[in-house]
Amino acid sequence: MRCPFCQHSESDVIDTRKLNAGESIRRRRRCTACGKRFTTFERVETVNLTVVKKNGEREPYERDKMMRGVRTACYRRPVSAQQLDLFANDVEAALMALDAPEIPSSAIGDIVMDHLRTLDEVAYIRFASVYRSFTDIGKLREAVDELLERETPPDRALHHS
Repeated sequence: MRCPFCQHSESDVIDTRKLNAGESIRRRRRCTACGKRFTTFERVETVNLTVVKKNGEREPYERDKMMRGVRTACYRRPVSAQQLDLFANDVEAALMALDAPEIPSSAIGDIVMDHLRTLDEVAYIRFASVYRSFTDIGKLREAVDELLERETPPDRALHHS
């Protein structure tokens, strides 16, 4: 691992910790040349997909690109960085479960929306408003109504106690 300070190619691992139930590893390192410390992260690269965009163009799947829209939707919402990381892992697991080398961008958007619905309802509506390109308040209302229909009615929840 190359030192980000002096670019030396050798470093010693000082500490290793598992994150996200062992899905990734955080390593603290010390450069053998300059002695400065830095952190690296390791995770298995599992997603090797080609995204087919609406215009037919193809490009490699990028986790960061997918998460930019999610982070924007979650702006100023009570969603932690760890929740976002787990969210990305869950979305990628769903993509891998499709077992297809190419996937339409619309399918990725649908999976993201399904997962956002359970993560944060406001973020879901924000993401949906951009993803579905709401052109009027009626379309927004339909999305909110759909979200409300999926919730358990309060009176039904009371009868199960």
